[in-house]
Amino acid sequence: MTISKDFQIARVELFKVPPRWLFVKITLHNGLYGWGEPVVEGRADTVKAAVEELASYLVGQDARRIEDIWQVLYRGGFYRGGPVLMSAISGIDQALWDIRGKSLEVPVYELLGGAVRDRMKIYSWIGGDRPENVAEAARARVAAGFKAVKMNASSDMEWIDTPRKVDEIIERAALVREAVGNEIGIGLDFHGRIHRGMAKAIMKELEPVKPMFIEEPILSENNESLKVLQQMTSAPIATGERMFSRWDFKHLFEDRSVDIVQPDLSHAGGISEVRRIAAMAEAYDVAIAPHCPLGPISFAAALHLDFVSINAFIQETSMGIHYNGEIDLIDYVRNPEALKVEDGYIGLPEKPGLGLDIDEEKVIEMAKIGHTWKNPVWRNADGSFAEW
Repeated sequence: MTISKDFQIARVELFKVPPRWLFVKITLHNGLYGWGEPVVEGRADTVKAAVEELASYLVGQDARRIEDIWQVLYRGGFYRGGPVLMSAISGIDQALWDIRGKSLEVPVYELLGGAVRDRMKIYSWIGGDRPENVAEAARARVAAGFKAVKMNASSDMEWIDTPRKVDEIIERAALVREAVGNEIGIGLDFHGRIHRGMAKAIMKELEPVKPMFIEEPILSENNESLKVLQQMTSAPIATGERMFSRWDFKHLFEDRSVDIVQPDLSHAGGISEVRRIAAMAEAYDVAIAPHCPLGPISFAAALHLDFVSINAFIQETSMGIHYNGEIDLIDYVRNPEALKVEDGYIGLPEKPGLGLDIDEEKVIEMAKIGHTWKNPVWRNADGSFAEW
């Protein structure tokens, strides 16, 4: 195939930046460049190595052939899928779409068929890993204009735990509902911390709270149990942050066992693959709410997907999340207005590509600091491992 010299990929650069992110910059011979965010939380160095391996193929390729590059990166290594490879591909894919939009001077969503909505509803995190002060935090988010919040439903749990632990979960969720009223959505994230035996009891007792969704009531490797759990609640069930391609999701759709899927644009193959997952979900009457506890590039990519997906109903953001500490999404962009939440929504991006003006000087400066973020390891009272 003939490759235009101007659009050949010249170099691939990686920047590991606090609080726990990895950015990739892909630059063409003609000087155009794009940014992506390939990372697995707690495994940034592993994904960095994967991107560096894939870069040996990328250099010299025509950056306009996004789908061909995706297929080769996915299929060309014989072993496929999984969090590391798919996260590496995700960041590369985001950067290529960013380049393509910039080259044509249009936002990425215009290249995907155009917007189906004018603004996207956003939800905000409250409560931390071991949730506390959730009612107060929820009121503060509502006062800031958010129409929905999400919280961890529990802290660490035994495989079969006490009625008191169940009561604490119900009481905490009820406090948030009482604090914000019925106009506000409340997402309850079980984070895979609950095993099936406990999930059955807890989900049933959450009925009066009317959750916006119950997220990851069990680990994704046990998704076959979701069909049983569907019988325990009228609340929508959501899952998908630890699923990495359309092949991982197809069984959920076939089983009619989920109401909302939550692929992550930095884990599930980037814009190209999550667009396909969203279309599959639509065919099964399933909503999509992309997972995004990460940085500004991942968030921007998710928004472009949301704006072209009729079944996207809400978008997660990590702005102000407890993991971020002293540095947040907007600290890496020169146009923070592109990520500004107003009245609980973000409007259509206006700039070409992903719409972000990444502050490369800041990225280089913070990459000298880097990070060694790892998720905590929790243990039960008897010393056995507990899911985080």
